[in-house]
Amino acid sequence: MAKPEFDIVVIGGGSGGLVVAAGGATLGAKVALVERHRLGGDCLWTGCVPSKTLIKSARGAYEMRHADRWALSPADPAPDLARVMTRVRDVIAQIEPNDSPERFRGLGVDVVFGDGRFVAPDAFEVAGRRLTAKTFVIATGSRPLVPPIPGLDTVPYLTNETVFDLREPVPSLLVVGGGPIGCELAQAFRRLGSEVAVVDMAPSILPREDPDLVAVVRDQMATEGIRLHLDSTLAKVSGRTGDIAATVKRRDGTETTLAATHLLIAAGRTLNVDGLGLDAAGVAMERGRIVVDDRLRTSRRHIYVAGDAAGGAQFTHLAEHHAGIVLRHAIFHLRWTKPSSVLPWCTYTDPELARVGLSETDAKDQRIEHRVYRFPFADIDRARTEGETEGFAKIVTTPKGKLLGAGIVGPHAGELIAEYGLALAKGMKAKDISEVIHTYPTLASISRRVADQRMKEGLTPTTKWWIKRLFGLRGI
Repeated sequence: MAKPEFDIVVIGGGSGGLVVAAGGATLGAKVALVERHRLGGDCLWTGCVPSKTLIKSARGAYEMRHADRWALSPADPAPDLARVMTRVRDVIAQIEPNDSPERFRGLGVDVVFGDGRFVAPDAFEVAGRRLTAKTFVIATGSRPLVPPIPGLDTVPYLTNETVFDLREPVPSLLVVGGGPIGCELAQAFRRLGSEVAVVDMAPSILPREDPDLVAVVRDQMATEGIRLHLDSTLAKVSGRTGDIAATVKRRDGTETTLAATHLLIAAGRTLNVDGLGLDAAGVAMERGRIVVDDRLRTSRRHIYVAGDAAGGAQFTHLAEHHAGIVLRHAIFHLRWTKPSSVLPWCTYTDPELARVGLSETDAKDQRIEHRVYRFPFADIDRARTEGETEGFAKIVTTPKGKLLGAGIVGPHAGELIAEYGLALAKGMKAKDISEVIHTYPTLASISRRVADQRMKEGLTPTTKWWIKRLFGLRGI
């Protein structure tokens, strides 16, 4: 049998695939990287980078309107969506060189563009080439899921792949989907001047999160004038850009008609695993997904899956983590290495909502004995100085205080959650966080304050009585 041409062939040039390719080449492997469109994936072009850039402009507009919160005179920002979207493209252009074909070829990676497919378990054909390798990595990502809404095939609609191409004004926007993407974009467009309505079949926005955390985000969105139509589906849509009509059907069967100039579909994601020739590779599939074990291996142990294509949570940081696991297997043969079970995430609404580990809802559903502790941002001095006091932090622990999970809804929650991620990964208790000195005044001090609630719980009247008796204290 001929020796494989490559050590690793990576299929897909998104976050996970790029980390595998760069890491493998840096470590001395011969690597080929196959991409059908452009390197950088959804995160760079249509996901994290453009959406967070848009959110920053939207937040600036919101703060200008509400500058009286900081004893300044409010001002009309007069948002120009075309200018904002031009800035979005400028930011992408600043980051794109890090993901460019030139950079990767400079690292020694053989970058190949085109649609390809497996023709055998050890061979992938693309652009007239037959690539053979010891290890293959499928990192093809995901794309927007478009639900079968009657009339949608005749109505122009946006997804996260097209919304950042907008240059015309958006007087009104109807968003289908109350998940993270739908909520983030709904709030951004509202702050940039659009009338916004959100429709979702779930009884709440952000249904994966605890209701008390979600309530803070929902109330803020409602305060800003975003109309939420929950427990509802789109029965049909019709019209054209600038004049779209949607019939919304509630769970009780009643219907209402909404009008909008633009329609955004944010109803979830579907995996990019079609057309890869997985049958020829002998890779098992189940209900449209690649069968993957707890080490990211397919039924063919030399073929791995990383990122969204693995069928789990869909986050850039998880794809990068997957890449590290695959490299440990492919280069160092550490085949017992598994992905971490500690996965933080954040929805970048304002306020942000971040979580890691077990939620309170999870603990109840799984009948895990637990305790919950909360602390409000309103009692954090830095939050008061910033004028951002909405929200709180909460931790879920065992009865003995070991951390099971944490959730934060409030300013910079995505940054603050990292401390809990570390604590969970190291098996710490709430008291371990209480014992860490946190800089004052910072928002991060909320991590210690909420952990302190666990310690205060132990100071019962009986405990206090014994402390006074043993140490001769004379207080009340």
